[in-house]
Amino acid sequence: MTERRTLEEGRAWLLERLERGVHPLDGLDPEAARATIEGLEGLEPEPWTRAWGGLADWFAAEAEAAGDPAVRREAWLQAYQASFLGRYPVPNHPLKEEQYRRAREFFLRAAALDEPPLEVVELPFEESRLRFYVLRPPGVERPPVAMVWAGIDTWKEEMYPRLGGLFRDRGLAVLLVDMPGVGESPVLASRDAERQWTPIFDWLAAQDDLDGARCAAVGGSFGGYWAMKLAYTHRERLRCAVNWGGGVHITFTPEWQERSRNASSYLMDLMAARARIFGGETFEDYVARCQELSLLDQGWLDRPSAPLLLVNGRDDVQNSIDDIYLSLDHGDPKAARVFDGGHMGEGPTGPTIAQWVLEQLA
Repeated sequence: MTERRTLEEGRAWLLERLERGVHPLDGLDPEAARATIEGLEGLEPEPWTRAWGGLADWFAAEAEAAGDPAVRREAWLQAYQASFLGRYPVPNHPLKEEQYRRAREFFLRAAALDEPPLEVVELPFEESRLRFYVLRPPGVERPPVAMVWAGIDTWKEEMYPRLGGLFRDRGLAVLLVDMPGVGESPVLASRDAERQWTPIFDWLAAQDDLDGARCAAVGGSFGGYWAMKLAYTHRERLRCAVNWGGGVHITFTPEWQERSRNASSYLMDLMAARARIFGGETFEDYVARCQELSLLDQGWLDRPSAPLLLVNGRDDVQNSIDDIYLSLDHGDPKAARVFDGGHMGEGPTGPTIAQWVLEQLA
């Protein structure tokens, strides 16, 4: 089991991340976040959700009372950010599950005030439904498309401010998706869970107002793995793909998992969050399954792929930076960029990725 921090250690971790303006506190009002952290009574689900859920209540009341649409939108976004913290890292408790439900509700209230408003798409998928969001850039006729998702704790709602706006501001339509095993994805992670993207590609090809022939797949954190796999399995339907911090092979070995199980870049429940993508709960549950994801063992790395960009921080303690170097030794030539810092890197990571994608889609 992942080693648990004390309350004081947890407060220090949160305040340090708040000071740097990084995940999971980026986007949340700093004053309100600081007051909530200082008043936090515990890291267990009950005090955790009480603190962040209370902050969400306050911002939701501000949104309801606001007359100006811009002020109302920002208040709903803040309510969403607070509820996201309430369900962080994953809703593995009924109280966190309720905060996840509220986070989605607040997010959609804010995004409904966008111009044009965010669109929610639901497609039939096997015995379930596949749900994703569409952002369209204003004033752009038939834009190219970036499909964007992230990892084990950062889902389609969180990728809206992190990359969604970045791509939309550059004239791209954006599809925000949950990777297998998280959020509203209809499938758990497995050797063939990339099949959940096939109906999305089919839907995209049928949209007259979107240029589905110019499509990029961008996955952040663990989600970088799925973007890279799609570069092989769906290469005829992609112009390019970005693996931003995801594993490839070494990350999925038992040796790396043992080494990274108490990664300092994670506050709590890292192994529970990893195991959850397979429907498990523990370190042992995850290690028993994760090796099946290896793109090397599956035989994909030496096959042709869509153009790939591999990005990470050189000091990543969650996913192995050596997966980039291993990937460069196999298959088609690939672009790579290694940044300073830990998981996913520090500095102009997002703009660098956006620029590369734009060049591939041009």
